[in-house]
Amino acid sequence: MLKKLILFLVLFLILPVNAETMLTGEVSYDVDSAREEMLSTPRAKLNSSLVAKHITDQENRENLEYVLQGNVELKDRTLAFFSDGTYAVMYNHDKYHVWYYSRDGKLIYAEEKDGIDYPYKSYKYTTMGELVNMGLRVSKEETFIYSPNGRLIAHWLRENAYDEDGQVIMQRKYAVKNY
Repeated sequence: MLKKLILFLVLFLILPVNAETMLTGEVSYDVDSAREEMLSTPRAKLNSSLVAKHITDQENRENLEYVLQGNVELKDRTLAFFSDGTYAVMYNHDKYHVWYYSRDGKLIYAEEKDGIDYPYKSYKYTTMGELVNMGLRVSKEETFIYSPNGRLIAHWLRENAYDEDGQVIMQRKYAVKNY
């Protein structure tokens, strides 16, 4: 009987502590673990009829004006502007695709995501469906981008993209204006 009482007391004292323990954490990647994750995943072909619908940016002029104002979060879409003059558009009604345009509004790349919650994988294609790169989006601020054969192209941290040597190779602008 004494053994049962001791066991009960031990369980009574230990269980509440364990019951309140909450495990939290984030997934962490480095260049090599992100590469391994991307190369281990099969990918599907891009839908060519969907690409055809976005072959030109119908709001090109308006989108370019937004960059001058510093607006990237709009009611119906999110914009990203890059230092090489290109820009990207993601529509709120379809967050699984991102459309990359030249300054004159011609589609140059289409990106398809396998999810929208971090971390998720994305695959960027030419308008002809050729895989250009693949990315592992760890958070809003961090993305690893690889060539189809697994060579690191860029490691984005916030507004800067770094190469394997830690040199900044491109920048993007994040600005938010609420409507």
